[in-house]
Amino acid sequence: MKSTVETLSPTRVRLAIEVPFVELEPSLKKAYREIGQQVQVPGFRRGKVPSAVIDQRVGRGTVLNEAIQEAIPQNILAAVREHDLKTLGRPEVDITEFNDGDSLNFTAEVDVRPEITLPDPATIEVTVDEIEIADSEIDEQISGLRERFATLKTVERAAQEGDFVQIDLNATVDGEEVPGGSASNISHEVGSKQLLPGLDEALVGLAAGDSTTFTTQLVGGDYAGRDADVAVTVRTVKEKELPELDDDFAQMASEFDTIEELRGDLRERVTRGKQVEQIYAARDKALEQMVAAAEVPAPEGVVKEEVESRKAAMVDQLERIGASLEEYLAAEEKTEEQIDAELTEAATDGVKIQLLLDTLADAEDVQVSDDEFGHEIVHRAQRAGMAPQQYYDQLARSGAAAAVFGDVRRGKALAAVMEKIKIKDAAGNEVSLDALRAQNEAEHDHQH
Repeated sequence: MKSTVETLSPTRVRLAIEVPFVELEPSLKKAYREIGQQVQVPGFRRGKVPSAVIDQRVGRGTVLNEAIQEAIPQNILAAVREHDLKTLGRPEVDITEFNDGDSLNFTAEVDVRPEITLPDPATIEVTVDEIEIADSEIDEQISGLRERFATLKTVERAAQEGDFVQIDLNATVDGEEVPGGSASNISHEVGSKQLLPGLDEALVGLAAGDSTTFTTQLVGGDYAGRDADVAVTVRTVKEKELPELDDDFAQMASEFDTIEELRGDLRERVTRGKQVEQIYAARDKALEQMVAAAEVPAPEGVVKEEVESRKAAMVDQLERIGASLEEYLAAEEKTEEQIDAELTEAATDGVKIQLLLDTLADAEDVQVSDDEFGHEIVHRAQRAGMAPQQYYDQLARSGAAAAVFGDVRRGKALAAVMEKIKIKDAAGNEVSLDALRAQNEAEHDHQH
C-alpha cells in the first residue's frame, strides 16, 4: 500500500491510498468464503462451491465489492498509523479507480485533531455574580416543609380548591359503561388537575354526600376521543391544616430545637447550592475564554455527526412522550432550520471544549485509574437505573466505553485547570472551590 496525506484545513486531511491487487487477495479469498457459505448450488455442499461457479451465480463484481469493503477500513487504519494522524469521527471514502486485477485507488477525507496552543490557566480570570439570598427563598423552603407535615381534618362544608376529597367516579358513553371507567373511594386534591379534565370544576361546591355529572373527553382506551358522562359522588371533604410555625414545628420537622436554627440551616444549604452554581458558571466562562484564546477550530465532520446524534436523541425523547418534531416546532414557534442552527451552535461549542480538554489532558499527562473509571460507571449505571456490570457490558458492546473513559479524563483535566484559574464575584471577593469539593465528597461517600 502507498499513501499520501494532504491537509485540507487545520482539522481535515485527505488521504490518497493505492492498494496493489496482490494485497487485496486475502480479502478476496475471505469474500469468496463468506459468499460461498450463503449460496446454495445444487451438486455442491454449502461452503464448497468453487469460485468460478460463484462468479457465474453471484457475479465477480459482487465478490470484488465485498472484498474492497473489507480492505478499505484496514488500509485507512494503516495509513493513519503511518502518518501518525489523530483522527476524529468517520472517514468519507471515494473510490477513484478500480478494475479487476488492477490496484485499488481511493481517497479518504477525515477530521483530525488540530494542533492547539494552550493558554496558561493561571492567566485566566473570570467574574461571576454575587450570591444573593432573599428571605422569600427561605420562606419557600419552610412552606415546603410545612406542606410535608400538613394534616387532613374532615370538615362539614362544601369542597373548595386545596381540599382533599374521597370520591366515587363512574364514566359512561351513550349510556354504556366505559371499561375501567369506574373507581370508588379515591383520594383527590381539588384543583390539582391530576385526574380527569373538568373534574376539579365539578367538585367545587359539593359537600359530603353530594353528586353531580360532568362531560369529559376520553384520552385512552376503546372510546378515545369521545365524550363521556362522568358521575361523581363526594364521600368526605377534608381540609389541609398546616402546622404552626414555632419551635415545636422545628423539633418535629428537623433535628433543630428552634425555628431560628432551622432557618439558619436552610440558609446554609441554599448558600451551598448557590456556591456550587457559581463555580459551574465560572467553569463555563473559563472554558469559553480558553477556547477563544487558543482559537480552537471545530472539525466540521465531527460537528455534523454530533448534530445528527443530538437531533436523533431529541426526536427519540419527543416520541417517548407521544409527540413529533413537527408538533414541537409548532409549540416552540421555530422552523427546523432554526433548530438545526441551534444544535449546530451547541455542538460546535461542545466539540471545541472537548478538543481543548483533550489537549490539556495530554499536556498535563492526565491518567485515569481503574478506580476512577469504575466510579463513573457506577454513577452512570445508577442514573440509568441499571446494575453496574450490566451497564458496562452494554457500553462495551456498543463500543462506547472509550468515550466514557475520555469523559473522565477530560473531567480530570478540567478539575486541574479550575484549581489554577482566578475566580472573583462582582464585588471582588475571591470564590473558592470548597463548596464543589464538599459536594463531590458527599457524592463519593454516597456511592460507597
